[in-house]
Amino acid sequence: MTLPPAKKPKGLSIIGLLRPHWKALSLALLAVAAEAATDLLEPWPLKIVLDYLLQSKHPPGWMSAMVGWIGQDKLAVLNFAVLAVAVIAVVGSLSSYLEKYLTTSVGQWVMHDLRRTLYHHIHRLSLAEHDEKRTGDLIGRVTSDIEAIQDFITTALLGILASVLTLLGIVGVMFYLNWRFTLISLSIAPVLFLVVYFFTRRIKKASRDVRKKESELVSIVEEVFSSIRVVKAFAREDYEERRFERQSLENVEMTLLARSIKMKLSPIVEIIVATGTCLVLGYGARLVLAGQLTAGALVVFLLYLGKMYKPMRDLSKMTDTISKAAVGFERIREVLETESGMRDLPGARRAGRFKGKIEFAKVSFGYNPDQLILKDVSFEIEPGQVAAFVGPTGGGKTTIISLVARFYDPLSGEVKIDGKNIRNYTMKSLRQQISFVLQETLLFRAPIWENIAYGRPEANRAEIIRAAKLANAHEFIDEMPEGYDTMVGERGVTLSGGQRQRIAIARAVIRNTPILVLDEPTSGLDAASEQAVFEALDRLMKGKTSIVIAHHLATIRGAKIIFVVKDNTLVERGTHDELLAAGGLYSELYDIQFRREDPQAADTRKA
Repeated sequence: MTLPPAKKPKGLSIIGLLRPHWKALSLALLAVAAEAATDLLEPWPLKIVLDYLLQSKHPPGWMSAMVGWIGQDKLAVLNFAVLAVAVIAVVGSLSSYLEKYLTTSVGQWVMHDLRRTLYHHIHRLSLAEHDEKRTGDLIGRVTSDIEAIQDFITTALLGILASVLTLLGIVGVMFYLNWRFTLISLSIAPVLFLVVYFFTRRIKKASRDVRKKESELVSIVEEVFSSIRVVKAFAREDYEERRFERQSLENVEMTLLARSIKMKLSPIVEIIVATGTCLVLGYGARLVLAGQLTAGALVVFLLYLGKMYKPMRDLSKMTDTISKAAVGFERIREVLETESGMRDLPGARRAGRFKGKIEFAKVSFGYNPDQLILKDVSFEIEPGQVAAFVGPTGGGKTTIISLVARFYDPLSGEVKIDGKNIRNYTMKSLRQQISFVLQETLLFRAPIWENIAYGRPEANRAEIIRAAKLANAHEFIDEMPEGYDTMVGERGVTLSGGQRQRIAIARAVIRNTPILVLDEPTSGLDAASEQAVFEALDRLMKGKTSIVIAHHLATIRGAKIIFVVKDNTLVERGTHDELLAAGGLYSELYDIQFRREDPQAADTRKA
């Protein structure tokens, strides 16, 4: 049965991200419009003073009407100009504050929404997709790439709009004042925009390379820090420092290269702007000398010219922010559009309480179809039965339990529970009925009680303590300074192997699921810890369908049925005594292990 293609995430666009915050953005847009208006009005009080006060020109009718309520003399004109400066400044400042406050708020909420969406999708990817991706790269996408988008929304999105509105308004007013003058001013605009466009493409490519290198650097840091005990055990600190330094230097070189491209843009823009200013100043001064333009108009025109070039400069400086956001958006889309190979089938239903019968019907599986890990495997485990899988390393034992929990789907054949293909159930309801006690017990940096209740967060204190007692963990937990509130170190490193394993058993006890999976649960434990774990496992497995993977054959003598896996298929099955009597692979493995642990007993058995 083939899965239908996954639906692409909806609304993954800047507009889609901003839509829920349209009210705040609408107010911000009004503030931007007001800010642009104040930029347009700012030079006019100076023109009023120069032309209608110092040069005694008669103000136009609309200005006379506005000044009339103050008076008609020169002092009234001056007071009007001063008041206009103050009002423009206050309105501009309030508009700027409101715009920045609202865009910062929207940027933070968009970052939260996008981070939550991305984190949710990463959790829904199958183990196969996680196997292919580096953890550090995913961390970079959840943090740095989303921050780049937030930075764009906060500093550039409405900034671009404000610059465009201001630019259009200024050009309109300049055309009103003198259209020939304006055309000379705009003669540099095509050159300026071509230069910005050319550099924007180069900056975006450089930003993409830098982000990729930064992700590689984070991946190395995450990998080394999570394996710090191995690094120290093999005294490889110097090697890891050199590896980190090499990657860091490559990152520095790439960042400096990107920075050099960005730094070239600003001086080029300044030179182009200066050229335009020279043209306007030379032509304007001639018009004033010829009496074709007033000094006030020239001053206003030059002020407008500076204001017109400022948005152009701002837009050129925003290329870095825009490029980083575009690259971050591409990288986030890349993850969100990754189709998970493991999804609920259409019509999949929630599983009821399992009885626990597990069946493999001619199952074949491989991470690569050309290299099968399991070949035509068939077996049945009855409800409440303890089944063990043994055999040489790499035979496919762990893959079997991964298929039972539907971490992967078989290439052919069916995995059934209680006679139904597990693909007919939702994955969440399937996994809620399976508990795991794995060889590598991973605990979270959280109180012990929270680690025990991880699989059943609603459990109360009494249930947690009861689970710990059944797992032989209560005694050592109770002796700790803060008891069940004791914080566990990251990955449980502050506890011994036996203690971690017993907490993992308590975690499985409290879930009380009908199916239990044990993958090398006593590996690496000392005799005392092993005995405590054995006792806890005996209690845990009562009445449950249990799958046990073990290399230590003494741990599975009580199994109702033992499956021997070799060369990716089942080669033997039976009870412990039946397999010893058959004299096959299980018997060989048992003799080798038995002889290694107790040579005299092995010789006695052979005799």
